[in-house]
Amino acid sequence: MKEKNNTKYSNFDISGLLGFLFFICLVFSGSTVNAQENVNAKVDTTSIKIGEQIRYKIDVSANSDQLVVFPEGNTFSPLELLDTSDVDTISKSGNYRLLKEYFLTQFDSGKYVIPRQEILIENKTYYTDSIPVEVRDVVVDTTKQKLYPIKPSVEVSSGFNFPVWLWWILGVGLIAALVGYFLIRRKKKAETEPELPPYEQAMAELQKLDSSQLLEKREIKEYYSQLSFSVRKYLDRKIYDHGLESTTNELILYLETQRTEGKLNLSDETIRNFQKILQRADLAKFANSKPDIITAKEDRTKSQQIIEELRESVPEPTEEELQKDKAFLEEQAKKKQKRRIIIGVLTGVAILIIGISVLIATKGITYVKDTYLGHPTKELLEGDWIRSEYGNPPVLVTTPKVLVRGEMDMPQEVEQMMAGSETFMYGSLLSNFYTTLSTIKFKGEVNFDLKKAVDGIYTNLENQGARNIIMKQEDFTTINGAKGLKVFGSLEVENPVTGEVIPNEYVILNFAEKGGFEQVIVIFNENDQYAQEISNRIINSVELINLED
Repeated sequence: MKEKNNTKYSNFDISGLLGFLFFICLVFSGSTVNAQENVNAKVDTTSIKIGEQIRYKIDVSANSDQLVVFPEGNTFSPLELLDTSDVDTISKSGNYRLLKEYFLTQFDSGKYVIPRQEILIENKTYYTDSIPVEVRDVVVDTTKQKLYPIKPSVEVSSGFNFPVWLWWILGVGLIAALVGYFLIRRKKKAETEPELPPYEQAMAELQKLDSSQLLEKREIKEYYSQLSFSVRKYLDRKIYDHGLESTTNELILYLETQRTEGKLNLSDETIRNFQKILQRADLAKFANSKPDIITAKEDRTKSQQIIEELRESVPEPTEEELQKDKAFLEEQAKKKQKRRIIIGVLTGVAILIIGISVLIATKGITYVKDTYLGHPTKELLEGDWIRSEYGNPPVLVTTPKVLVRGEMDMPQEVEQMMAGSETFMYGSLLSNFYTTLSTIKFKGEVNFDLKKAVDGIYTNLENQGARNIIMKQEDFTTINGAKGLKVFGSLEVENPVTGEVIPNEYVILNFAEKGGFEQVIVIFNENDQYAQEISNRIINSVELINLED
């Protein structure tokens, strides 16, 4: 690669693994480091079958007056603590030997490491050595095992169950939205139809009443309702804006007051005729009274005369009144427009909520959140991937982003063995996804055992801040046939700012080809399904390019 952006690793990057891991094992293989002389730990076996027990014994030498505190609780993870024994005390030459046993097990096959244990003697802290152990599968002889028929499949409910009551709410909401839509549409259609001026509208309603044949059908109640309404509506629109909701007495009192004040030029006969028509309409509507047809037709003629006289008695509006009416109409138009906007927004929000609810019900809330609100690793997974060649010896790999060149500090004695080293990376250990690629070229012929070197991975992970490390390993072959060793498992890292414990999974590929060493590390959040897919795609794309010497 051509990038020259050098970056230093943070305290929580595990860059020491990128080569330092193997150099330590290579340079210091064969040497052993004991715990403090007065604290020792040993196991009865380093290889068990699934479910078998390991006896882990701690031996402490101390004076008779010294206080000794042994480990308690779940300090042996990833192994499980089944039981402990009481402390056994042996006196010898004025000193004491304190012995305590722990019984450990594991129910998943793989290679594990019993972490070092802390022992407190007075005010001093001592640590035991970490001990690697192996848990083997139980081999079953299928020729002697009785076979049983395959059980029928059982339907398993999905992880997300949509509540039944929520379906009802969505159904009611959808029906309400449809009803609201049609009502608004109907109202809007009615509003678009132009309304006639007050006088023309009143005459049109009287003509419509003449052609309705309500009198011939003896529907007197309906006839008088429409007749009185036409006069009242004219009054409401032209003279008195409470003409529709006022009682008969209130309306007549208003007309008499207006005539007395000189605002309306109406005769006593006109007011009396109007009062009689309204009273007969009230009796027809509320007392089931049925005037004869001749009286009803006379009331029809008188109603038209009343409207004509009301029209002539109203003075022409002044310019100021016309301006006020215009301002009023404009204000009403603005209110209607505002109401339409509010109804439209509420309808849009309702449709949006219904759509999101349907998506959640069919696709799940995680899909909706990650697709429409965004997710960093999902965007990486669905973006444009890059296939590039890195380092020497060269490694070809496909990644969602270009790996950036980094630096790796080496002890002087290690650097003397190298002809060169290169490191490339993306992300950090505290992000959802983190990957590094390292290559090392040795001077001359250097042979080392990958399996022996991998034994140092646990210590290096632990030194970089990882804890509760579970480690497994298996052989690995790249797409072009290069053979290596795959180390994988889970670990936890603590965020130094928030104190949050981040559960991660990791995969480390290790190769020793042509006098060099190549390593690919992928660490990702175990709760991130997209990061899992990214990791699998990267690991499956690794290809070693064996150059000619």
